[in-house]
Amino acid sequence: MIELGMRQKLFIDHTTDFGVYLCEEEQLGTRDADCILLPRKQVPVGAKKGDGVEVFVYKDSKDRPIATVNLPKVTLGEVAVLDVLEVTKIGAFLGWGLEKDLLLPYGEQTVRVKKGEKYLVGLYIDKSDRLCATMKVYDFLRTDSNYEEGDFVQGTVFGENADYGIFVAVDNRYNAMIPKNEMVRKLNIGDEIQARVVGRREDGKLNLSLREKGYIQMDIDAEDILRKLEKNGGFLPYHDKSSPEEIRREFGMSKNEFKRAIGRLYKARKIIITDRGIQSI
Repeated sequence: MIELGMRQKLFIDHTTDFGVYLCEEEQLGTRDADCILLPRKQVPVGAKKGDGVEVFVYKDSKDRPIATVNLPKVTLGEVAVLDVLEVTKIGAFLGWGLEKDLLLPYGEQTVRVKKGEKYLVGLYIDKSDRLCATMKVYDFLRTDSNYEEGDFVQGTVFGENADYGIFVAVDNRYNAMIPKNEMVRKLNIGDEIQARVVGRREDGKLNLSLREKGYIQMDIDAEDILRKLEKNGGFLPYHDKSSPEEIRREFGMSKNEFKRAIGRLYKARKIIITDRGIQSI
């Protein structure tokens, strides 16, 4: 069966002025062969009846199935980061490497997309039997990665839940999450990030952190605080009695991380801690 949205090998059944018609090998020469057009400009030089051709099958501007030798950036059931070329009344059109751009309907957008931006999308077949993109990629992602605790990974943010955290597609393939308590800065859907694996759940999904291991992160946090002190004339109105919300908003770290970092600086005699805040020495 010729599969829409898939890369497959089909065979030349007959030739017309428009190109060649392809079908599955076992249907070659049969009266009821299910054939599909490969336009003339895409027919390999010297190709003849019976030859196999690797093609991708999609639908043209008139909604007719058609074959192409070009390989798109995403195939059925997979995900990829694609550029928004245009935003219209029916949705956005994405560049995916084929002559006809890929529609991302409004109903499949988890945020309103912008022209020129990149987003992670999956490819599916809609109710009208057309290929479309969706930003709802959770079920497209795999849970069988080989990453272990401590590994650093690359990923794309694809979702957010205020109660749980940020959803990330590691390598744009594997399902992962940054738990709410690991969030140290604002992330938006479409952001590409580097994170550290801090665990694997029973279902295979990864838990991530944006921060280094504790003993390394403490030094990083201490340096960040010193830079902020320098920019603010050597004084900051924050101390170990400041609220966790204030600390996270100002420094992008938990209150415990802040206390450890200023403790490190105090012992190193780089700051003093007062009731009003912290001050450079």
